[in-house]
Amino acid sequence: MMLLILDSSALYSMEDLPTEECLVPSGVLKELNRHGDRRVPRWEGLLEVRDPGPESILKVQEHARASGDLGRLSEVDISILALALETGGKILSDDYSIQNLASIMGLEYMAVGMDSIKKVLKWNYRCLGCGRWYKEKLPDCPVCGAGMRAHRKK
Repeated sequence: MMLLILDSSALYSMEDLPTEECLVPSGVLKELNRHGDRRVPRWEGLLEVRDPGPESILKVQEHARASGDLGRLSEVDISILALALETGGKILSDDYSIQNLASIMGLEYMAVGMDSIKKVLKWNYRCLGCGRWYKEKLPDCPVCGAGMRAHRKK
């Protein structure tokens, strides 16, 4: 039987859970509860909640930093990828950033309510003020203090 790692976007697209064993990091349930999803009580006995270890999280962060995806992924997104890395499970997600990094890392994934990504992208970040380029998304430009915008690497 296949092991599935579900993210919030996949769960929003489903009415019923797959028959396979389903894992979610605790952050996914917190997101669903925060948004008032009424299906959570019905799913609680069917979803196994498991959080990944720190080594897997660090490995995902390293790959995300190298691809420029780190600034595009939430902590919950990183935990989904880390859990798939630890368990060998297949990720169910409509999140393109998760799919992008899963492709880079060689993790299996499948979209649920949308089409999957067409190609893998890498990202750089440009300051909206002074125009300087950075490999990682920073909270503010260290030179002028303006915000950043993601741009695909060519």
